[in-house]
Amino acid sequence: MPYRRTPAVQARLDAQREAVLQAAVGLLAERGYGGCSMAAVADRAGIATGSLYQHFANKAELSVELFRRVVSREIAAVTEAVARHDAPQAKVAAVVETFAVRALKAPRLAYALLVEPADAVVDTERLVFRRAFRDVIATQIAAAVAAGRLPEQDPELTAAALVGAVGEALAGPLAAGSAPDEVIPGLVSFTLRALGGHDATDA
Repeated sequence: MPYRRTPAVQARLDAQREAVLQAAVGLLAERGYGGCSMAAVADRAGIATGSLYQHFANKAELSVELFRRVVSREIAAVTEAVARHDAPQAKVAAVVETFAVRALKAPRLAYALLVEPADAVVDTERLVFRRAFRDVIATQIAAAVAAGRLPEQDPELTAAALVGAVGEALAGPLAAGSAPDEVIPGLVSFTLRALGGHDATDA
């Protein structure tokens, strides 16, 4: 008869897994992927390294789950920012501004998410991450085009270009750990110009 975990055992394992992920997020924000070894994460979580392997088979598997955990927070933040505006162009600007502000407040973490060399599986997750941001922006561009507030264009293409441009513009400041004061206003201005049409926001 196969062993079945009792509810108490499962609850303990779930709590331990959550503690591991929280520890990994903290290490990622401090040291990047290079500092998130299995041993370091286990030590931060207060468990034996062997216990960590009960939850994640290797560092690549842990890194993917860690990446998804952090990225889900970023997607939630920009989605909330979008909801605070009415004009489609303002919604797109809010995505860019919110992402940039949060990135520059936690530059080591954002650098790890965007550009730090990592396992191939993490690079795959980065593509998913970019597409998620692209889709948030593309939805708003499509709405603006349909309402006649922006010229005809491919919403996904424009959104992908914006995501790439913003990531590239932030790469240097994130690597340096700081940014000139004009970076965020400049990114917002660039975004509105890139969309085309008139500069109409409800900010």
